[in-house]
Amino acid sequence: MQKTVLRRYARLIARTGAGVRKGQTVVIQAELDQPDFCAMVTEECYKAGAEKVIVEWSHQPLQKLHVKYRTVETLSKVEHWETEKLQHYVDTLPCRIYLISDDPDGLTGIDTEKMAKGQQGRYKIIKPYRDKMEGKYQWCIAAVPGKAWAKKVFPKLRVSAAVEALWEKILLCARVDDDPEAAWEKHNRELSERCAYLNALKIKTLHYTASNGTDLTVGMIPEAHFCGGREETAEGAVFNPNIPTEECFISPKRGEAEGIVYSSKPLSWQGHIIEDFYFRFKDGKVIECGAKTGDALLKKMVSMDEGASYLGECALVPWSSPINRANVLFYNTLFDENACCHLALGMGFIDTINGYRERTLGEMHKMGVNDSMIHEDFMIGTPDLAIDAVTEDGKTVPIFRNGTWAF
Repeated sequence: MQKTVLRRYARLIARTGAGVRKGQTVVIQAELDQPDFCAMVTEECYKAGAEKVIVEWSHQPLQKLHVKYRTVETLSKVEHWETEKLQHYVDTLPCRIYLISDDPDGLTGIDTEKMAKGQQGRYKIIKPYRDKMEGKYQWCIAAVPGKAWAKKVFPKLRVSAAVEALWEKILLCARVDDDPEAAWEKHNRELSERCAYLNALKIKTLHYTASNGTDLTVGMIPEAHFCGGREETAEGAVFNPNIPTEECFISPKRGEAEGIVYSSKPLSWQGHIIEDFYFRFKDGKVIECGAKTGDALLKKMVSMDEGASYLGECALVPWSSPINRANVLFYNTLFDENACCHLALGMGFIDTINGYRERTLGEMHKMGVNDSMIHEDFMIGTPDLAIDAVTEDGKTVPIFRNGTWAF
């Protein structure tokens, strides 16, 4: 891939994605797959005014070794230096960039039960720090091709050709053209207009139906609103948390989901693939689920904590989205969730609540924003998906027909 094109992508991530401001600290988390591109992003963060850029590396094979050889007690432990680091982040609110390239099958063979227990133990200690930072800092998730990921997407190509092909798809979906920042300005404006229409309806429930058997009704929080594209911190820093993004999303009301929903694309979770799965909801909670591939893992996901079996997000994405038109199954949630409509189990988004900065976290949870250690998107969009909104004044308004916008 031409360095000039990658440079435009790196600049887009730093400026439009993370919205790096003068004097900020930036923390980049990345796998070991694309060190040269990570260096590009680092330089673009400095050019945008960052005072300091810190890169934290991760590697799936190391994670497998840790889970294999450490005890559950050791996996669950959060060291004193880690809590000091978390407190430092609470105090300084650094900008965060996540460059993802994980192998969708990279944790195959790991002891998932042991890993989950370690994550659950750590989460109890980490959660209070995370809650203090919620909605207060800029962050951006973007992708770079890893060799294993590229081969998963393009199994018939040799490794180098697969990586090049995945680069092309990533850049296409991320709108990296001659002027990507202008393209994103236009895209953000269009998403904002969609959200404005949806919010003006004052939606009480959304009803999803499709020929695959999906028949699900989800309740909305009266104080919630649809968001999409760019966001803004209390200090006025503008950022795009996901590159790419095609969604208009909202946090639904915990406890108000009835019916059944079927997946339309595989889900990569914890380095494993889950395929052909469904969830049945009653009183907002998953009371039954199953998968043809990864059934045990699916059941582990919904039992990670008390909130993991409740919905945290409803996201509207047309079947005709540019990512779906790319005609590739990415095996990566960042992309596949923006190919069609999706839901998410677990944590809801407090910034979808009107006046969230003036409310406490506890108040918003009482309103119905779900709380959990997980937030796992799964795709439900199909070419024939229909969604109807019932408004607060009792009207039924078509939102989706034949998998795409009805307005």
